[in-house]
Amino acid sequence: MGAGQGWSGPPRSVRAWPDRRLRGVAEKRTSSEQGAGQGGRQDTESGRPVLPATSWAVLGLLSFGEELSGYDLKKWSDWSLRFFYWSPSFSQIYGELKRLEKVGYVTSRMVAQETGNRDKRIYAITADGMDAVRAWAREAPVEPPVLKHGVMLRIWLGHLLEAQQMRDVLGAHREYAEKMRQRAEVDIAGARDEEAWAYPTLTLKWAERYYASERDLADSMLADLEELERRRP
Repeated sequence: MGAGQGWSGPPRSVRAWPDRRLRGVAEKRTSSEQGAGQGGRQDTESGRPVLPATSWAVLGLLSFGEELSGYDLKKWSDWSLRFFYWSPSFSQIYGELKRLEKVGYVTSRMVAQETGNRDKRIYAITADGMDAVRAWAREAPVEPPVLKHGVMLRIWLGHLLEAQQMRDVLGAHREYAEKMRQRAEVDIAGARDEEAWAYPTLTLKWAERYYASERDLADSMLADLEELERRRP
């Protein structure tokens, strides 16, 4: 849904994410409850499974204490993670949940739907999972961001394009950046009063500033392109 089209911040269930009073919920869930075996490669120092960053992102969504379905996780990642890290597909989310459940960091159960629809599976973080994601957040090296800017690649190849093509590419990018900035702005307003989302809201504020800068850089590049054309015979 685009900015300004009825979006009112995080999904309803996001607003119910627990505060400090519910920190003990995950501690009551242990990996032994669902008998998940430890599989795959393990870190030689910590003894924990070696997981990709996307696994930690999904586990991080569960670290707030809620039991969530794959559909919920998709909505919540679109509300927050998509602005700075990852916009996963449903298949990616379920793949990560399967991996996390296998190593004992997540447990799941089936629940009946009130509307008469088929039962759905919901997932919760285990105590081992909470310990692991906390250790990863505190100790794992932070990789520098890798920029792959398709718009700049086209401008770099400007000698192969017509000037109007480059203007069109930059104009489309400017429009996209402004829509994303507006979306982040609306999401900030929707989460402002949720204490449990204090830190995720900071990342939304960063996203608003980031996309504003992308918009402004597109404007500057359009001006640079115009100046270059004016100087050429």
